[in-house]
Amino acid sequence: MPYDESKRHRTWTLLLASLGGFMATLDTLVVATALPVLRVDLGASLADLEWTVNAYNLALACLIPTAAALGDRLGRRRVFVTGLAVFTASSAAAALAGGAGALIAARAVQGAGAALILPLTLTLISDAFPAEKRGLAIGLWGGVSGVAVAAGPPVGGAILEGISWQWIFWLNVPVGLALIPLSLLRLRESRGPRPQLDPAGLVLAGAGLSALTWGLVRAPGSGWGSTEAVLTLAAGALLLAAFLGWERRAPSAMLPLGFFRRRDFSAANGVAFLQLVSLFGALFMFVQLMQTALRYSPLEAGVRILPWTATPVVVAPLAGALADRIGNRPLLVGGMALQAAGLAWVASAAGVDASYGDLVGGLVTAGVGISMCLAPVANAVVGAVPPAEAGVASGVNNAVRQLGGAVGVAVASAVFAHSGGYADARSFLDGFTPAVWVTAGVAALAVPVALFTARPAAPAPAPDVGAEDRGRRAVV
Repeated sequence: MPYDESKRHRTWTLLLASLGGFMATLDTLVVATALPVLRVDLGASLADLEWTVNAYNLALACLIPTAAALGDRLGRRRVFVTGLAVFTASSAAAALAGGAGALIAARAVQGAGAALILPLTLTLISDAFPAEKRGLAIGLWGGVSGVAVAAGPPVGGAILEGISWQWIFWLNVPVGLALIPLSLLRLRESRGPRPQLDPAGLVLAGAGLSALTWGLVRAPGSGWGSTEAVLTLAAGALLLAAFLGWERRAPSAMLPLGFFRRRDFSAANGVAFLQLVSLFGALFMFVQLMQTALRYSPLEAGVRILPWTATPVVVAPLAGALADRIGNRPLLVGGMALQAAGLAWVASAAGVDASYGDLVGGLVTAGVGISMCLAPVANAVVGAVPPAEAGVASGVNNAVRQLGGAVGVAVASAVFAHSGGYADARSFLDGFTPAVWVTAGVAALAVPVALFTARPAAPAPAPDVGAEDRGRRAVV
């Protein structure tokens, strides 16, 4: 491919993949901002609110490995475009939902569409960019995702106040309709190294992740010792064990288990899981804190969350470029330490007499920490495997992240329900404070895990030209 054409291809790939990820990420956070309004408008219970978030995350976590495998075998551009179409159609269905049940069902289909989009965004970028430029490209991709994170709360608040919650979902329709033809025209088709599907692996992985995530989501309401929770969690564990056993001998395995013997791959996925448990649990509580306890309107709440959510716009690209120079480990360790410290700050400062000014420093600190990890995690995961295997590696990482998000909401909800409620501001804060302390503790657990990522390779010493000249003169 000529240089100019290659450069143009990389530009279009980065743009379209980033916008696809932007759309899927924005929808998660816009919906989170709308939770208090949905609780009143649709008469939704706490369980309904959890499922409005977790139906999306459940479908994502369960279907991402399948989507990544389909992309490797059927064509990454084809599957990416299919995901855009499913996501766009289900967004319209969510906007037309007349009750909590219909909204949750549409959100599940949205999650399926997002599962076809998100892992392939990173795969398409990894395929288009050489290794020496990949960190910066992934950093820019993370920055665009950061724009979605930053825009979610204020955009959601503005829509809720100016129009209605349905327009949260209508926004996706024109974006999706524009991205579909552009992706067909501008993206290059590529496939992974294994041409055959692994039907047994797809079924076992999907069923195992479904059962495990279902149990984690339902356990706070039904009780961790309930028959439903015990049976679904046990079934999920057994199905995933069967999946791993099958993958060891499958003729065309969808997940090469040798990946997990690579330190960077395992450690980065561990960090991603713990970070998302902490992040989604905190987000689920923060958007409600602003409106339920501090009495801000949806728009006012969205604007005040910006110091937390806007940091990836600036920090993620810088972290991606820096990872190419100093390696992933320092950024992961420092980022998770800052995330833990920021959430601990918020948990300790929250109270019935607390003001927004008491919390904003913690929000900024946690946001910088989160942003420092976005690109290095993705870079470590795809950099730990051969370029042809980037689709599988990205799929695993995205499944781990979405499973972490579902666990985070479930854990935060369980802690909140055990200690507090919605009766008044004091009751809410009685649940909010221990829930956010738990999210801070989870983030702190990721720090030692990040230490297991590999140190950057030492640069090769520059040749001693003077010594070579001296040697030649000695021979002469």
